[in-house]
Amino acid sequence: MTEEKILFYKKLGLKLTPQRLAILEFLEGNTSHPSAEDIYRALKKNFPSISFATVYNTLELLVRKGFIKELNIESSRKRFDPLTHPHHHFFCKRCRKIVDVNQKIDIPIPEELKDYDVEEFQVVFYGLCPDCKS
Repeated sequence: MTEEKILFYKKLGLKLTPQRLAILEFLEGNTSHPSAEDIYRALKKNFPSISFATVYNTLELLVRKGFIKELNIESSRKRFDPLTHPHHHFFCKRCRKIVDVNQKIDIPIPEELKDYDVEEFQVVFYGLCPDCKS
């Protein structure tokens, strides 16, 4: 991670422990939408003393600070997305891969929500990816 990135996180009030830096590095540019378990398993090799609670609590903090988004696409586990701009997703029901869909999708706001202030929405497509389809 660059010194510039580290200073950026510090300016935003994020205490940077070696474990938090490792989590941030793991997420940077990561399009696999990892779960807390995925991140914990990946970092445990280089940080044997890291706990699952540290990973989970750091992810929750990063969500609260707006650095990452929490995805609730799977009912069995949360996934995390370092891309915070509004976008959509495809979820493969067999291999559980999540793919970003950056195409703009226009959906009219339902009449039931006319008095609500809708700030953003997310479309999730469910099906089989090309690998699982064949």
